[in-house]
Amino acid sequence: MLLREKPIGIFDSGIGGLTVYRVLKEVLPRESFIYLGDTARLPYGTKSRRAVIKFSKENTEFLLKFGIKALVIACNTSSSFAIRELKSIYSSLPIIGVIEPSAKSALESSSGKSIGVIGTEATIRSGRYKEILKKGGAKVFSQPCPLFVPLVEEGWINHRVTELVAEEYIGWMRGKIDTLILGCTHYPVIKHVIRKVVGNEIKLIESGQAVASGLKTLLNEKKILREDGYGEDKFFVTDFLEKFSKVARIFLGREVKIEERKFSLC
Repeated sequence: MLLREKPIGIFDSGIGGLTVYRVLKEVLPRESFIYLGDTARLPYGTKSRRAVIKFSKENTEFLLKFGIKALVIACNTSSSFAIRELKSIYSSLPIIGVIEPSAKSALESSSGKSIGVIGTEATIRSGRYKEILKKGGAKVFSQPCPLFVPLVEEGWINHRVTELVAEEYIGWMRGKIDTLILGCTHYPVIKHVIRKVVGNEIKLIESGQAVASGLKTLLNEKKILREDGYGEDKFFVTDFLEKFSKVARIFLGREVKIEERKFSLC
């Protein structure tokens, strides 16, 4: 098999990375994707840096078994804590995370350079978004939203509780920002709730489109972009297969075959 015909690996702590996969498939329909949702160990956002790096390495090793030609880290927490180490260990593998493309998109979109960032506790604590945005001259307002991930994983996408939690977390941002980065791949699933809280005039930055654009450029530069045929995709989870299948159907609007892959939880 030619290198350009090999699949692209994607991993996330759970189902949120499917929001990135969906856009990647739209932008790069000829590519094959191998998706791994580490549902047994989510959420990553409450874990230590050491644990997140360990999990990210194990996810990468699993995906490498499929001969992937590139890796997408569709998890903000892993992109915050592990991407530099992964790039160092797997130096020959093109790797792209979600933070830098999203921050760049926000800076390009923000007219007043007043940007909000919401994410897991670990992502916000890492300060990576803030670092990049401040270099771009932006004033940054950050807020961890740890309950959003379990609410999405529970399927409470249109639940009143989710609206109340959103108001509690980000209601204070109204009038302070013109752009808001959804700094977790789960958050686009409840963007209608987030928009209701912050207002229609706020630009919401999702990582999917930014990552897809960056990945396409990267594949072109490496001369490994697939230009003919159509790829086949595979999906794996580490636990809760039935639940993942149900939510994946909602996310993607179609049935997908999902297999289970066990990792040690320690």
